[in-house]
Amino acid sequence: MKPIASACAALLTMLAPATHAQQAATPAPAADTQQLDTVVVSGIRRSLESAVSLKRENHGVVDGIVAEDIGKFPDTNLAESMQRISGVSIERGQSGEGSRVTVRGIGADFNMVLLNGRQMPGALLNSAEGGSSANSSRAFDFANLSSDSVSAIEVFKTSRAASPAGGIGATINIKTARPLDSKGRIASFSVKANHDASDGRLPDMYQGSSLTPDLSGIYSETFANGTLGISISGSFSRRDSGSNKAYTQNGWHPFLGDESGWGAIPKKGEPGYAQITNRPGANTLYSTPVDLRYALTALERERTNGQLVLQYAPSKDLKFTLDYTMADNTVNKKNVQVGTWFNFQGGPSAWTDGPVAGPISYSAQFPAKDHDLALDGGQYGEKAKNRSTGFNAEWKLSEQLKVELDAHSSTAKTAPNSPYGTYSVIGAGMFSQGDAYGYYNQDLPILSLPNTVFDTNKIQVGGTRFDNALSDQKIDQAQFRAAYKLSADDKLNFGLSGTKVNNRSASVNHQNGDWGGVGKQGDYAANLFNTENLPGYFGQVKGSDDPRLMQNFYSFDFNAMRTRAIEIAMKSGTSSHPAPLTRAEAEAYFSAYTDFTKGVDLRTTEKSTSGYLQYDHSFDTAIPMNVSVGLRREQTKVESSSQVLALTGASWGSLNEIAVQSGGTTFGTSSGKYNYWLPSIDWDADLSANLKLRASYGETIGRPGWASLAGGVTVGDTANAGGGTGSTGNAALLPLLSKNWDTSLEYYYNKSSYVAAGLFRKNITNFIASTTVKQPVGQVHTPIGGKYYLAAIASGCSATDPKCQRNYIFNNFNGQPGVTKTGVNAAGEIQGTIVGQATDPLLQFAVTTPSNAKGDNLSGIELNAQHLFGNSGFGVAGNYTKVSSGLSYDNHSTAAQSALVGVSNSYNLVGFYEGSGFSIRGAYNWRGEFLAATTDGAGNNPIYTEPYGQMDMTIAYKMTKNLTFQADFLNLNDGVIRQHGRTKEQLVSVTQTGRRYLVGARYSF
Repeated sequence: MKPIASACAALLTMLAPATHAQQAATPAPAADTQQLDTVVVSGIRRSLESAVSLKRENHGVVDGIVAEDIGKFPDTNLAESMQRISGVSIERGQSGEGSRVTVRGIGADFNMVLLNGRQMPGALLNSAEGGSSANSSRAFDFANLSSDSVSAIEVFKTSRAASPAGGIGATINIKTARPLDSKGRIASFSVKANHDASDGRLPDMYQGSSLTPDLSGIYSETFANGTLGISISGSFSRRDSGSNKAYTQNGWHPFLGDESGWGAIPKKGEPGYAQITNRPGANTLYSTPVDLRYALTALERERTNGQLVLQYAPSKDLKFTLDYTMADNTVNKKNVQVGTWFNFQGGPSAWTDGPVAGPISYSAQFPAKDHDLALDGGQYGEKAKNRSTGFNAEWKLSEQLKVELDAHSSTAKTAPNSPYGTYSVIGAGMFSQGDAYGYYNQDLPILSLPNTVFDTNKIQVGGTRFDNALSDQKIDQAQFRAAYKLSADDKLNFGLSGTKVNNRSASVNHQNGDWGGVGKQGDYAANLFNTENLPGYFGQVKGSDDPRLMQNFYSFDFNAMRTRAIEIAMKSGTSSHPAPLTRAEAEAYFSAYTDFTKGVDLRTTEKSTSGYLQYDHSFDTAIPMNVSVGLRREQTKVESSSQVLALTGASWGSLNEIAVQSGGTTFGTSSGKYNYWLPSIDWDADLSANLKLRASYGETIGRPGWASLAGGVTVGDTANAGGGTGSTGNAALLPLLSKNWDTSLEYYYNKSSYVAAGLFRKNITNFIASTTVKQPVGQVHTPIGGKYYLAAIASGCSATDPKCQRNYIFNNFNGQPGVTKTGVNAAGEIQGTIVGQATDPLLQFAVTTPSNAKGDNLSGIELNAQHLFGNSGFGVAGNYTKVSSGLSYDNHSTAAQSALVGVSNSYNLVGFYEGSGFSIRGAYNWRGEFLAATTDGAGNNPIYTEPYGQMDMTIAYKMTKNLTFQADFLNLNDGVIRQHGRTKEQLVSVTQTGRRYLVGARYSF
């Protein structure tokens, strides 16, 4: 029984809130090996001892962080805290703050997140500079949660029969404080001032406050001789930050050798061939960019967390808990960007060697100096709301039998927080650009415009876009758990649960294709624009000092530009609506739709019932051993209904885009179901007093993403000469099935010091692959290839010269069916629309459909070490995880692939000192290159995130028993995050943020 008693004592620390440091706790009745006896949490050393005990005494492979550890780390949310655990890596959002976690190479979609043992909903939006769309991810966004009010995090890397199914990487359990676990009063308050240096790297008009508040507090009290308890905790933080990004918005278009098509570099015999250096060979895959942009984004984030817990224990054998948890996270953004459209003009280019080639340089030539340099500005935001109400009853019926009933209803909703939607942009063009050269052999892509005249009198507002997206999820779950003690060495655990998940993902896009302009050049006064120095905004990125880099960056205020565009529309209309608009019409024209019946609306209901049985046995032999054998039965039914737009036609409205027109809505519905038996077994042996060997086998499932389940065909609202893209779901998809093997050897040579090595392997089947088929969707006819188009080709226009084609059609067929000429822009391009006719070819869409594939293996090794130097107060800790997988991306193929995203190596190094009132900790976290996505803006192309490391530090001084001062320093190395495609030269994005500093104090009452 000693191992069980030790486990109970160790795990008590996981229920003590972050503010319990220096406090003593009286024991609560032990219910099983997950409940606890008395322990005193005091400082870094005690928290490390508790984490070691958690790892040592649990069945299977478990790691965690206890309250003092979370409080000591300079972390802004739980994701940043978790990255210190071996095998756990994080994905950083636009602000550089951690948001999603990957465990042992398994991405965030396939990790199950629990709050006090309950499955939590997630409601992410797919938002970026390119737009905002409905969510398809099951990932939980840890950026919504502060680390202040959480008592512990447990990461279960091996399966457990009692855990809700859905996590093939890990099951992550977030624990919050319970007042009856600590008899007596606990109260503290923390205040910090937050300074984010990235905010100072923005234009003055976009900068926020240099100092923002970060507040948190907790009050916990017990009454009536410890039978009643109440705990209230909360936090509020505001952060004004900046993000400076160079990127390729519309993706990389791949070609093999001498392929032809829109975007291919000239072949032998075509104009421009002689200007190509080291042209890719016939069997070399290369890719060309549509555009190159520089974007500056200001972010204002406000996060409010709170929890109320009420407990009543009428006897030592019966306890009731009622809790309510809320988390609000609001992000508002202002964005401005400058860039060029290369338009595949066949200018000079140079290439790396194959078999996959990247551009050293790429260019487009506009000798007339009348091309439009893109100047875009946006203002938008979103608000995430998480709510959870739960009830728990624990009853010790006898010395042998204990039962527990737990139920909760939890919601997560992310919706627009701006009158302009979750993404908005006003696009303007400065029609004085000449030749454009892009250089890609440095970290920062260099856009050079050697013969461009920067002239604000040449600026004209063109296309505008306003997106709205909504993600809404609700989980209702009831769980019954019981533990029956058969003997001193035998225990039976069993339970039943039912879970219902309702998920809604909706989006609507309001895009105005005013490529002919809103007003004319000169209608936008020069004082609307500010001239900035572009290189100065990317000082941390290698290449920013390149003299070829364009120097001027034009920014404007979104509201001022929108107001001016409204005035012009009221006076003379727009190129797509030439008649003057009323004020109400103009206001609506430059706003987001709020009616989601005009867009995509995906609704899925997932009902799961499950039961489990687990048998635990301890062997009292010469070598003490423990074994746990479990079996879980999981049964799920899926009903998915999706609203999609009914397509009505296609209109060729600009050189490079065909607008896909739509009318009303239609619905598609599909259903599916699956059943799984999921066995698990954990074995461990104490080879000596300090040496433990453990081995585990278990089977887990990971459910498909929401978009993969949706019925109906959804297509993009724009296409090009090569066609459009679309997708459809499959509710009959099976979840991923992972068969997991783990073994580890752990040597605990001192109370808080140990070394450990572990091996793991996952055999993953039913992976979600996709098949892309070119097909028409409805009766949508495209003018490309039609009668007017063929006449333009016969007249001598090249197949790669849309300006010639369109001008010919407008000059010769204006007024005939489908052809409407509206004017001529400064570049000599005739404006208007060419609508597909019934005799024209059907527009082809590359429709992607998900399906189950065979899968492959993932394996890795974890190394951990922790050492405290006696009673000196000094200590070090480190871990390293190496992961490999056959589910990697084949860069030589352009087909849709089922590669596993997120697989990467990682390591952490931590050094600390605690003594004489000081507590100092420095931590360096590094993550190797990983596949971040399997598609980009152009199709089936990989996106890799390059290696990234970050140095953080905390210094605290305990001035009195109750008062502690603390300073946190984040991203001290001022790291830069870079992403690329098939080669490093194929830049996807490079993002510069900045260092962050927090200074404050905590007072305990």
